[in-house]
Amino acid sequence: VQLQASGGGLVQAGGSLRLSCAASGRTFSSSAMGWFRQAPGKEREFVSAISWNGGYTDYADSVKGRFTISRDNTKNTVYLQMNSLKPEDTAVYSCAAARRSSLSQTLRSGYGMDYWGKGTLVTVSS
Repeated sequence: VQLQASGGGLVQAGGSLRLSCAASGRTFSSSAMGWFRQAPGKEREFVSAISWNGGYTDYADSVKGRFTISRDNTKNTVYLQMNSLKPEDTAVYSCAAARRSSLSQTLRSGYGMDYWGKGTLVTVSS
């Protein structure tokens, strides 16, 4: 599976962005997917994950209620709708895919993900 994230940019606090992650490979529709981010000088952190059919989602507490993850298996794409953005959301956002279909705690650590794409930069100005 090859992944490519897009949709990042500069936005004012309180604004919105939608990230997309396009995947290639026949296994996308059976893969759990996730978004992670890494701010300058900080470790990578989990943002959100979605099961293979979109039936289950998981969010970090810091984004719950503001971000929404979704997927379109007909387009091999996963999305991250980000609303009410804050300066602390500034980071490089990367998408990842797992060989497993369902969510698990190991996905949150990133070690449960098997494929990673290059990230897209999101900058939120105050």
